[in-house]
Amino acid sequence: MHHFEYRDHELYCENIPVRTIAEKVGTPFFLYSHATLKRHFLIFDKAFEGLKRLVCFSAKANSNLAILKLFVNLGGGLDIVSGGELYRGLKAGFLPKTIVYSGVGKRVDEIDYALNTGILMFNVESLEELKLIDKRAGLLKKKAPVAVRVNPDVDPKTHPYISTGLKKNKFGIDTASALKGYQMANELENVEIIGIDCHIGSQITDAKPFQEALASLKSLLNEIKKMGIDIRYLDMGGGLGITYDDESPPHPREYAKAIVESLKGTDLHLILEPGRVIVGNAGILVTRVLFRKSGPTKEFVIADAGMNDLMRPTLYNAFHAIKAVSAGNDRMITADIVGPICETSDFLAIDRNIPDVKQGDLLAVMSAGAYGFVMSSNYCSRPKVAEVMVNDDQFYIIKKRQEYEDLVAGESIPTFLNS
Repeated sequence: MHHFEYRDHELYCENIPVRTIAEKVGTPFFLYSHATLKRHFLIFDKAFEGLKRLVCFSAKANSNLAILKLFVNLGGGLDIVSGGELYRGLKAGFLPKTIVYSGVGKRVDEIDYALNTGILMFNVESLEELKLIDKRAGLLKKKAPVAVRVNPDVDPKTHPYISTGLKKNKFGIDTASALKGYQMANELENVEIIGIDCHIGSQITDAKPFQEALASLKSLLNEIKKMGIDIRYLDMGGGLGITYDDESPPHPREYAKAIVESLKGTDLHLILEPGRVIVGNAGILVTRVLFRKSGPTKEFVIADAGMNDLMRPTLYNAFHAIKAVSAGNDRMITADIVGPICETSDFLAIDRNIPDVKQGDLLAVMSAGAYGFVMSSNYCSRPKVAEVMVNDDQFYIIKKRQEYEDLVAGESIPTFLNS
């Protein structure tokens, strides 16, 4: 249950009509259900009951402070990929020892920031990065806790843009190089090897690739143990998918069962990095119909939200269900739902059967809680939209809509242009 449902043909978020929020906040805006966020996190965490574990929410999926704070309150950790996400995490209240730093391109200032903060672990993605972390830790008189991100060459059967565990992907280190990396790390003075990491992709709808990756890791762990290295943490990454259309991803219990069975007989502390599976179906994008237009071969519904607000349809040709906020009209049309951006690729849906909406009607773009606002931009000098959280029958603006003056904040015209 994701707490978005129709009552008397009106779409509700928990116990408040979406229309009521739109009238007070304006459109477009992202809308999140507190009850759904909480429920999804607790279900995921409970699936691994009995194991030593830390559920580190993947900040890149949705980094709003209010959402991060909710996961702090539920005892979660945080998976970050930038200094900015580290800043957000600390601002939200995550303890440094619950933060894991992933990502293929960490800058010197970001490494120093994480070292000075005292995070739980760096997931190292190249031998050069390992050397740099050792060097920076030495200069700062710190000991850097590290895991090597291993690329197990497992096909996650997902969109190629979000596959991360194949040989051809930029992420991680292949198995042979990983052994070399652990040997190197063991000889470096300023790093402490505490873990092993693996992340094979995103929006994965089958448990089997996770099992294959874990089998590869267990074999590698035996080789690492022979080096006299004690691995305490196993970071299995994230990637569990959700239902956008007709996908049938495994329930977290099924996903957990595959991992728990593979870890029998070990004393590893499990780190998990869910993102989309927690927040994806906990949020929607609400947009208003600006115009209807009929072309020779196409019917267009022009909305006030575009690719700068929700990039996934343009970037991945991703499917998002689109519903009328008021669902009393049974007549259906086939149309392209497009936005106001000056790109042919600016669409929310192509050739979609939707209710016969008219100018001024509200649409809900479903499953927009993950990789929605975080991927938005100011392209065409469009202000970023508001973010709103509902708790029962109350709503809270957790990110105010940008004003025009926000678009030029930090910009300046050099004096020679004014002469």
